[in-house]
Amino acid sequence: MEAINSPEYFEVKSIGGPAQGYISVVNSLENIPFTIKRVYWTYYTPQNVLRGFHAHKKLHQIIFAVSGTITFITEDLEGSKNEFILKEPNKGVYLPPFIWREIKFSHNAVLLCIASEEYDENDYIRDYDMFKNQTNK
Repeated sequence: MEAINSPEYFEVKSIGGPAQGYISVVNSLENIPFTIKRVYWTYYTPQNVLRGFHAHKKLHQIIFAVSGTITFITEDLEGSKNEFILKEPNKGVYLPPFIWREIKFSHNAVLLCIASEEYDENDYIRDYDMFKNQTNK
């Protein structure tokens, strides 16, 4: 797959139908543009709590709302902002490195993240001013 340089909606194929239900499948470097090194999910996040408020230096992610609705507000280093509303389990958002994100959850939303790297606290940029002062990718 071709590398993606900005945040954008990302869809995986749904297999099945209303009578039997659906399944969606992801495979490293086949329908995901990176090798998958970590998968995690968050749940029971109160809908009045905002999460995120960080960017990553190396990490690529594809994030799905497998239940409920999750809204991402993203910003790149040039100041371009986007809103992504995730509410279908096979349609997510691709987040490359150096994308600031703020995340809002609906009641009972479940976020599933497919990540290109294992967890590394040093990869996080948690200070917005430090993020805005980044000069190269």
